[in-house]
Amino acid sequence: MCTTCGCGQADVTVEGEGHHHHHDHDHSHAHDHGHHHHHPHDHSHGHSHDHGPLGGAHAPGMDGSRIVEIERDILAKNDHIAAHNREDLAAAGVLALNLVSSPGSGKTTLLARTAEEMGERLPIAVIEGDQQTSNDAERIRASGARAVQINTGKGCHLDADMVARALKSLPPEPESVLFIENVGNLVCPAGFDLGEAAKVVILSVTEGDDKPIKYPDMFAAARLMVLNKADLLPYVPFDVQQCVAYARRVNPQIGVLTVSALTGEGMEAWYGWIEAQRAIQVALTPAAPRGAAE
Repeated sequence: MCTTCGCGQADVTVEGEGHHHHHDHDHSHAHDHGHHHHHPHDHSHGHSHDHGPLGGAHAPGMDGSRIVEIERDILAKNDHIAAHNREDLAAAGVLALNLVSSPGSGKTTLLARTAEEMGERLPIAVIEGDQQTSNDAERIRASGARAVQINTGKGCHLDADMVARALKSLPPEPESVLFIENVGNLVCPAGFDLGEAAKVVILSVTEGDDKPIKYPDMFAAARLMVLNKADLLPYVPFDVQQCVAYARRVNPQIGVLTVSALTGEGMEAWYGWIEAQRAIQVALTPAAPRGAAE
C-alpha cells in the first residue's frame, strides 16, 4: 500500500485464481483501483495510492495533508475488507492467526512442524505470503496441510484484499485453524488488519533482543511473542529476560513462549496456546439460524 509503506504491488498472484491480479501503479500519482470479489459481501473498493519513498519526498503537487488523507483512505478500505474476512471466519468458527516476523526467523519451519503435528488433531489450512516463489507453500503441503500461495511482487506485506481472494481459493473447514504467514517484515504488516483473530510475532534468538523496542508497533499489535531457535541460546548473545522486558514495555499483555522448531522444545506449549485460542473462537461462533439445516 504505497503511500502508507512505500512498497509497490505491480503483480499480485494468488494460487488457484488462474490469472494474475495486476496492480498497475504509476509511481508518482495517486489513482484508483477497482477490486471485485465474487463474495456474499460487496468488497468492491478503490485504492488511492502514491508511491513516495518512506519518509522521503512527496509526489509533485502532493502536500502532507493529502498524503495523510490517502493513507487513511487506504487503511479504511483495507479495514472494511478485513471486517468481512473476520465475520466470515467467525461464522465458521475458524481461528485465523497472522504470523509475522523478520526474514530468517524460522517462521516457515515452525509452521511446517505445527501443521504436521497439529494436523493429526484438527484441520489446518495455511495462506503463504511471499514476494516470489511458491517454495513455502510446497513445504507446508508436504507436511500434510492445505495451503495456498500469495506472491505479492514488490509488495512487502499482505493486505485484507489478498487474504479475501485466498480464502476463495482455499476455504478453511469449519472449526479449523488458519495460519496466515505474512511476508517477512516487522514494519508494514503491523498496520494492516487481515481479519485475523490475533497476530503472533516470531522472533529468532539469532536476532537482537532489543527488536521489541526497535519495532514497537508490531509487538504492541501482537497477542503472543514466540522466541524461536531456543536450541541456539547457548551460542548467541541473546538475553531472553531482557527481550521479554522490552516486549512488555510496549505491550504489557503480550504472551511469551520459547520454542525450538528444530528440536521440538516448547512446541507442546505452543500447540496448547493455539488450541486454547481455537476453543475460544469456536465458543464465540454464532449459532446457525433455525431451519438453516433443513
